[in-house]
Amino acid sequence: MRQRVGGGEGEGGAPPGAFTLEVTVPLAGEAVPVRLGVRTWGRLNAARDNAVLVCHYYTGTAHAAGPGADGAAGWWDPLIGPGRAVDTDRFCVVAMNTPSNVQSGDPAVVTTGPDTGHPDGQPWGNRFPAWTFGDLHRLQLALLRHLGAARWHAVLGPSFGGMQALQWAARSPDLAPRVAAVATSPCAGPVLRGAFAPLMRDVAATGGVTGALRLISLFGLGADALERTFRETSFETYLRTRGATASLAHILDIARVVETHDLDEVAPRAELFTRWRDMGLRLLTVNIRGDQFFPSHEMRAFSEVSRAAGVAHTHLEYDSAHGHLGCVADTAPFAPLLRGLLDDTLPAVPPPPDPLAAGDVPHA
Repeated sequence: MRQRVGGGEGEGGAPPGAFTLEVTVPLAGEAVPVRLGVRTWGRLNAARDNAVLVCHYYTGTAHAAGPGADGAAGWWDPLIGPGRAVDTDRFCVVAMNTPSNVQSGDPAVVTTGPDTGHPDGQPWGNRFPAWTFGDLHRLQLALLRHLGAARWHAVLGPSFGGMQALQWAARSPDLAPRVAAVATSPCAGPVLRGAFAPLMRDVAATGGVTGALRLISLFGLGADALERTFRETSFETYLRTRGATASLAHILDIARVVETHDLDEVAPRAELFTRWRDMGLRLLTVNIRGDQFFPSHEMRAFSEVSRAAGVAHTHLEYDSAHGHLGCVADTAPFAPLLRGLLDDTLPAVPPPPDPLAAGDVPHA
């Protein structure tokens, strides 16, 4: 693996704490020169054992905290900073764009994917390899090695970022002894594989990037939150603004990767649980009731079995007016548990009862 890292002020006047990781790695068996933008907050300590990897969601970027060029705060800003749950006075927090980052049209976003340049000077297009979670894990491992750290203190993320965090738990629990996966599942279930992904392909074919973002917004917010959010503002204006920097090819590529998420494909669950228990992995999972992407039952059932196998697995479910997007817009319910995970004081909260079994009406 060839590796080169840009540093200093970075490209385009990037602020300190921003750099580009450049590596040549096999993606789907093909050697590909990959460039991915990285952001950091806080400092590595002398032992280099305080690095926390934060993985972004489907349409997110490495801008997880702090103000951006437009003044907007990062998507997990309430959680990341001095004295916050992910305390940058104690931890070096690192976030990196994935390949095929959806916001590839944003000049502040460095990524490699179908709509970026091939070494021959033309866009990769359909030649871009069908990369996998294993490939992404390899790229994030290259980032860890660049930092000179032996392991992550923790790996965290919401939604697609939560999938990445769980992949770290499955593939390298010795390098990620604390994992937090928010608003996700142990595998892409029937909602993603049977409904969202096929709909995405159909909608994208006729509605382009605007149609794709419309579908993502509907699943991400749900009907109530979408109506509330755009009651007095224009949904169409929002979609046009988002679409100005979004790549349809990258939206479809991330959707393809999401469909492949399945921890059972990495190792049988009994083997995973034994390894997690023996290595002392601490796992925090959080779900939002009524999430249109990730039904709570998927992770709740997983957590019950893992806890029965002796895994230190804490699971929380909560209600949010923001639907699935509560994982970035409504973080207060799980912030104390996230702090506890990083501090090794996480309580063993038992899984809550199934609301359907209790006769309650689930959130839609």
